[in-house]
Amino acid sequence: MRHKKKKKLGKGTDHRRKLLKTLASSIILYERIETSYANARAVKPYVEKAITMAKAGTLHARRLLLGKLSGMAVKKALEVLGPKYQERKGGYTRMIKLTDPHGGKSKVILELVE
Repeated sequence: MRHKKKKKLGKGTDHRRKLLKTLASSIILYERIETSYANARAVKPYVEKAITMAKAGTLHARRLLLGKLSGMAVKKALEVLGPKYQERKGGYTRMIKLTDPHGGKSKVILELVE
């Protein structure tokens, strides 16, 4: 069974963790990023769980988020995004596929919904 298995993204463990932390922090800080389809699929649940934690707004949530995001992203998640999404049950992010006329890696925009 494939329960709780994650995508490896062709990277080692440390590199993959750092990549997810950086991408998630960027989404929270800028509310919109452009990345590859594989990276977007991997980071989307990471961001969703982080925003759900930020909705709690407790000291425990802050400490958990500090392990998953950068300091500035934690501050914005707790002060801005937590209250903003308080009434929403989930689905805080949206993926928009971009077309590339020359082929190659497919790009997507990953953004926070309003």
